[in-house]
Amino acid sequence: MTTTQKWIRHHIGGKPWDEAPERLGDVYDPTTGKVAQQVAYASVSEVDAAVDAAAEAFASWRNASLAQRSTVMFKFRELLNDRKGDLAEIVSAEHGKVVSDAAGEIQRALESVEYACGIPALLKGGFSENASTRVDVYSIQQPVGVVGVISPFNFPAMVPLWFVPTAIACGNTVVLKPSEKDPSAANFIAEMFAGAGLPDGVLNVVHGDKVAVDRLLDHPVVKAISFVGSTPIARYVYETGTAHGKRVQALGGAKNHMVVLPDADLDLAADAAVSAGFGSAGERCMAISVVVAVGEVGDSLVERIKSRIADVKVGSGASCEMGPLVTGVHRDKVTSYLDAGVSQGAVLAVDGRDHPIDGEEGGFWLGPTLFDHVGTDMTIYTDEIFGPVLSVVRCDTYEEAVEMVNSNRYGNGTAIFTNDGGAARRFQNEIEVGMVGVNVPIPVPVAYYSFGGWKESLFGDAHAYGPHGVHFFTRSKVVTSRWLDPSHGGVNLGFPQNT
Repeated sequence: MTTTQKWIRHHIGGKPWDEAPERLGDVYDPTTGKVAQQVAYASVSEVDAAVDAAAEAFASWRNASLAQRSTVMFKFRELLNDRKGDLAEIVSAEHGKVVSDAAGEIQRALESVEYACGIPALLKGGFSENASTRVDVYSIQQPVGVVGVISPFNFPAMVPLWFVPTAIACGNTVVLKPSEKDPSAANFIAEMFAGAGLPDGVLNVVHGDKVAVDRLLDHPVVKAISFVGSTPIARYVYETGTAHGKRVQALGGAKNHMVVLPDADLDLAADAAVSAGFGSAGERCMAISVVVAVGEVGDSLVERIKSRIADVKVGSGASCEMGPLVTGVHRDKVTSYLDAGVSQGAVLAVDGRDHPIDGEEGGFWLGPTLFDHVGTDMTIYTDEIFGPVLSVVRCDTYEEAVEMVNSNRYGNGTAIFTNDGGAARRFQNEIEVGMVGVNVPIPVPVAYYSFGGWKESLFGDAHAYGPHGVHFFTRSKVVTSRWLDPSHGGVNLGFPQNT
């Protein structure tokens, strides 16, 4: 399905884009630190070509039957399921996450595809017979047009598949701009959609950087933008896109807390902190980055976390549980927080720079790191580090813990560990975040709900996938219809207009 090429090419109008790029970017193998491939960076004209292809395809795809759209989705689902191992290898090679993490990403992506397979049931409008005499009123949902999807490096398969299947199933056409750090998964997905019978131009992929992003944001034919990334860029995408008249959903950053109450199962909590904090090297917006130890549990909980960190296998081998970070620049930025935390007074309980690594010396490695006695004014607490750095903050009461979480500028996800059902019920009611876990450290909603945070973790009012996704990728239209009596030749019998 993939082709041999000098660089990773755009996918426009159903085929690889053959024109030589004006600019190229390096794609690294994070396990070795070496350049593995190069990727074309789209110019404005190439983005325009992708939008033109999508606009041309929209004219017919918008009128494709729900049966046809769902048939494509079912075929794509089967192809993705059959080739998920291949896709996991592609993700692992460019992102650096271990293959088991990549496989888990694709499994969650399959859930969103399966949701989109049910599009005939999801696009049903309402109907009111005889709202007035011989007048029926009903609603329909129609596609918005050409939509842009701008996805991040940390989930190069899952995040595009949060948006693309729903957008396409709703009758839209798509221009996908994946991260330039790990671009190959997007092409693989586009090729599988073509194999599932998706018409040319319905899904296009352009690679690149800010040039491509900005053109999608200001292109007059692009009607909607879906974005996932850091909060500063999410704000920029939202403000720029809406200024150009587009509907925009922009999911931003996070600083996810895990509150551990005195009655919690500390072994369960420690296991959860390690898996949620260091899985995928902490490069995920739903990673737990702050453990809030309430009351007297702090010392015991920290010791349990430390003992589990020692057993985490970091490297590129099949038995490893954590891989490298995505680039050397990002690894160095994350590492800088270790010195910053110490200088600001936190206790460096586990230094990831000393963790044994089963991998090549040049790779972008950093082992799991644990800080204790972290203050809420320290940069390791305030900043989204996006790496394998876990901070433990101690507080005396449940009320203090809730106030801490609610005072944070992010509101993506949070978790509470407790055996007290009343405390859990109170927490889910009082906490000001979009996704809550009770004894579940990473509360990513299933596909038939929707994913999204509050506060500076989301710009716009539409969450990703699920019911919010269908709503975002469609426009509602209400039709008021008066019907006439055929026995009088279709002549209006004189009924009042509004009775």
